[in-house]
Amino acid sequence: MGLKEEFEEHAEKIKTLTQSPSNEDLLVLYGLYKQATVGPVNTSRPGMFNMRDRAKWDAWKAVEAKSKDEAMSDYITKVKQLLEEAAAAA
Repeated sequence: MGLKEEFEEHAEKIKTLTQSPSNEDLLVLYGLYKQATVGPVNTSRPGMFNMRDRAKWDAWKAVEAKSKDEAMSDYITKVKQLLEEAAAAA
């Protein structure tokens, strides 16, 4: 299985979690997903009154230096970690 296929598989697996990850974990996943699928940030930073979108933008900007492959690999690792934590807590 190639990296892209494994990435897409884990993007689906994360949806199977019964308990939502922390906001911090969700932001990490969001940033890595956007970097892997879109590439470097291509929009301006949302205004300070739009806290949710601003946090998402910041999470994406934080991983902007990663290549798409690095972002995919890191995303897969993070999903595996969250799935293992969920299994251990069950």
